[in-house]
Formats: sequence, structure tokens, C-alpha cells
Amino acid sequence: MSDEETREPVVTPVRVAIALCLIAPFVAMLWVGSYAKVDPAFIGIPFFYWYQMLWVPLSAALTVTAYKLWQRDQRGRAASSSANPSAKGGASE
Repeated sequence: MSDEETREPVVTPVRVAIALCLIAPFVAMLWVGSYAKVDPAFIGIPFFYWYQMLWVPLSAALTVTAYKLWQRDQRGRAASSSANPSAKGGASE
């Protein structure tokens, strides 16, 4: 087997999920036209303000989720590379 056949793919579904978790708050906040309005008000607070404040805990939760997924991905890659030493270049020639 060649070295390229034993390598794990760089883009995986877990890494796509991580990227979406990290990109979602940026898209939500940069698309101002979607929330630049007064109604619907929530307990007297205009939509513009409470929508932005809602994204504070959501962003934190998404960042924690991305971090946990990244840790799990790295542990899986370390386990698979230790099970297959030729995958990380440890094979002697």
C-alpha cells in the first residue's frame, strides 16, 4: 500500500459539522438585514436587540460543541494512527 492510501481524509463529516458550528454565528450576525427590525418585541425589547443577545449563549454553545467534536476527532485519529504505524510514516524502509 502506498502512503496516500493509508492516510485518513482531511475533510470528514465531523470536520464539516465543526466548521458549520463556528461559521453559523458569523453568518447570523453579519446578515444584518435579517434582523434589522423592531417587531416582534420580546418583553418590550425590540427584535434587533434580543436577537443579538440570543446569539451570545448560542455562540458559546456552538463553540463548545465544535471543541468537543474536535477533541473526539483528534482522539480517533490518534487511535487509528497508533493502530496503523505505517500511516504516520513510522514504517522503516
